[in-house]
Amino acid sequence: MRTKQGSGQDQPLRRWQAVGIVVAVLAVAGLSYPVISAALGSHSSPVTVQASDAGTTPQAGPSLTTPPGATTSAGVTPSTATAAAKPKSPTPTTTTPKAATTPRTAAGTAGPAPATAGRIRPGQTHTGVATFYQGAQNTGACSFDPSPDHFTAAMNEADYEGSNACGAYIQVHGSSGATITVRITNLCPYPCRVGQLDLDPEAYKLLAPLKTGETPITWKLVSPSISGGIAIRYKTGSSQWWCGIQVINHRNPVARLEVKVAGSWKALPRTGYNYFLSAQGSGCGSGIRVTDIYGQQLVIGALPIKVNVTQRTTVQFAKH
Repeated sequence: MRTKQGSGQDQPLRRWQAVGIVVAVLAVAGLSYPVISAALGSHSSPVTVQASDAGTTPQAGPSLTTPPGATTSAGVTPSTATAAAKPKSPTPTTTTPKAATTPRTAAGTAGPAPATAGRIRPGQTHTGVATFYQGAQNTGACSFDPSPDHFTAAMNEADYEGSNACGAYIQVHGSSGATITVRITNLCPYPCRVGQLDLDPEAYKLLAPLKTGETPITWKLVSPSISGGIAIRYKTGSSQWWCGIQVINHRNPVARLEVKVAGSWKALPRTGYNYFLSAQGSGCGSGIRVTDIYGQQLVIGALPIKVNVTQRTTVQFAKH
């Protein structure tokens, strides 16, 4: 049988060969590292936070496209960031003009804020045309008695505004230069236009010849001198269970009528025929408080419910 020769003598030689290979590999790796490092550095650079970016954390993910001039912050959408970057303008405020004086009642006590006058307001000039109609002295939509004179007019539907204009005194200025003052006693329905007044023929003739049929005008609310105090009238059919109340001979347009109910004032709704109604009878026959468009108030003691009777008082609204 053949035996293996020299196996014991070769073991030390093999160990030194292995050590030599390891040393050679390490030497080659050490020499190659600077070259490999330089090559890798040309493709990836570390992120550096500049002084101007202090406090900003780089965000991962897709880049954000921002409109020119907008400023964005981390986690803020472009629209929100743009709004935040711009200084805010002060919020506009609306100032409501205050009355020069506090409205007062007839007794001198402070009253509420002026009631609305509808479309016809103090100090406003309206433009329109004047026409005329027969029967202007008769009773009209305002339910007044027939006028003792010819200075009356029917108001167009828009400016009549559910009888708000009833009893208003209107100064009318014609294109000829003439000026008259008329009292609104009636409604002029369509085809009367906004701003139009339909006059008594005798009043119209003071502005233009009747043959013209229509003449341009301007007009405004006035507060003239009148005689006597206001009057109160209960409508036919009124009782303690239902009543309609009308104000007559008032210098300024009436904006509100209230009746005394259980110690408090209750406002009554107004009809298109110029009566204030208490459908359930509340306050019928009790005290009455009347307010004009300037906020002036007249307080009248309890009056008997006398249907279709004009009950005169001694109080009147002041001139304006």
